[in-house]
Amino acid sequence: MSEDTLRYDKMVEDALRGVVREALVVTARDGLFGDHHFYITFRTQFPGVAISDHILARHPEEMTIVLQHQFWDLEVTDTLFRVTLSFSGKSEVLVIPLAAITGFADPSAKFGLQFQAIDDDDDEYDVEDDETPDEEISVAESAPDQPDETKGKVVALDAFRKK
Repeated sequence: MSEDTLRYDKMVEDALRGVVREALVVTARDGLFGDHHFYITFRTQFPGVAISDHILARHPEEMTIVLQHQFWDLEVTDTLFRVTLSFSGKSEVLVIPLAAITGFADPSAKFGLQFQAIDDDDDEYDVEDDETPDEEISVAESAPDQPDETKGKVVALDAFRKK
């Protein structure tokens, strides 16, 4: 794509990732309200994702996590979030760049977003690049993963993409 083209598709996705970030910031600060809970789907091979090897082996491409009752130490930066989850009663630390997220849903609010994979020609998020973001956080080893399930209304952005 030429440099003189406005990337509205990327602008919209960045803005919607900001919604996800803000929901996580509020949750980190105040906890979850009422029945709110989040299903977050992300690309496990995305640069900067930090999960244990045994979880990566079970989810080599994509994984969905649930932030509901058993999560701790949620930290959110401008580009990623870190959270400790319970898997079969054991703690596991995950570090997930916001750009790695492909889906976000809050079933209690009947709200959801679906993101497209970032293009390989996008300089900001080059999937071939092995560098991690500046906010590097280590991962603790732990237990097995959770099932992949996403419910709620999903907003697809395909209609607005240049084909």
